[in-house]
Amino acid sequence: MWHDSELEDLFLKAPFIFVMEGETSWVNNCFENPTRDIGEFDSFSEHSDEGNKEVNAISVDLILPDDLLERILACLPIASIFRAGCVCKRWHEIVSSRRFLWNFSPVLPQKPWYFMFTSSDEPVGYAFDPILRKWFGIDLPYIQKSNWFIASSCGLVSFMDNDSRSELYVCNPITKRCMKLQEPPGLKVYDYSALAIYVNRISHGYTISIVKSKLCPGNFFQSDLSIHIYDSETRMWVTSCTEVMTGWRGGDESVICGGVLYFLIYSAGGGATETRHGLIRYNLSNRSSHGLLIRSFIKVPCPLTCGRLMNLNEKLVMVGGIGKQDRPDIIKGIGIWVLNGKDWQEIARMPHKFFQGFGEFDEVFASSGTNNHIYIQSYGAPALLVFDINQKQWKWSQKCPVSKRFPLQLFTGFCFEPRLDMAP
Repeated sequence: MWHDSELEDLFLKAPFIFVMEGETSWVNNCFENPTRDIGEFDSFSEHSDEGNKEVNAISVDLILPDDLLERILACLPIASIFRAGCVCKRWHEIVSSRRFLWNFSPVLPQKPWYFMFTSSDEPVGYAFDPILRKWFGIDLPYIQKSNWFIASSCGLVSFMDNDSRSELYVCNPITKRCMKLQEPPGLKVYDYSALAIYVNRISHGYTISIVKSKLCPGNFFQSDLSIHIYDSETRMWVTSCTEVMTGWRGGDESVICGGVLYFLIYSAGGGATETRHGLIRYNLSNRSSHGLLIRSFIKVPCPLTCGRLMNLNEKLVMVGGIGKQDRPDIIKGIGIWVLNGKDWQEIARMPHKFFQGFGEFDEVFASSGTNNHIYIQSYGAPALLVFDINQKQWKWSQKCPVSKRFPLQLFTGFCFEPRLDMAP
């Protein structure tokens, strides 16, 4: 069986194969605009030395028909497929064709990428590919600020502005295909919102949810909460739930998993609560607008400094900062739990050496994941830690090609599946 590196060496050098040991660089040509500068996606970790090397040339175009070449290219990592589109006109036509995008890509499972914002004011950054273990500079379409609300599922990413919260987009960050959705219904002015997206892997249809929360004037112990659902098939929004909560408010963390919307709620005071967080479970197929909090409240497993929700193979997983018993706002570690029914099962806890490896770690941090991979990063540094659930393995990513330039510089990010066949 061919390994990824062997396939890349064999098929990505030129229309004639030049087999050169040590060559690892690649460039990407956007499918929708093949005339753009192909150097835009250059790898920031490329190193090569082509001097004094023996070159063997083989004509790929003469020995491989299109259908076989399609299948070979589809076995490459996503980054290498992009590079293939820059080799020659024939290869560009193959990897950019609808037939290839829908029928052949990708053949091999692709691990989720992580996009890290490296600026607090601009939506610029780099994406980490865990297969090639490289960072790539890519542009995100339409997004204007790094603090926008972002959610992803099965190759699609949804993002909403953090000011008016009326601009909402769905895009494929790899192919740059993007669509603007109509403004969500409900309150025009609200205090908190949580965005989630779920893509059906068979039909490619998607559902978007927004949970809005506004503190009641004159009584900050109560809040108005509403849930709004968008269906890509009908292209319409539905307000499926409105409720007044006492002692709790909504927040900015939610995920759709197995037809159920989960979102974290936060203590608003006014009563005795053991922790500052709770979880709401809302069934999207059996919508109800009454008694949401009483019937579907789930306790968190321990006092948390923050919680991050994610869908990993249709299982709800939470990454949380574990607070000290006497000082719940001070983080002492990071745990990972999976929800079984209403019970949490701890599946991992970050080893202390990795926790210390971040340096100064605030009680609130960024974390997202999909499939079997979870990414964790501090807002105060570009260090990125990866946890593989199947192998129970913690590993640092390759060093991000950016360094902290000033003390208050912040970093954040999100993960997404790199797919060519998904379009909004």
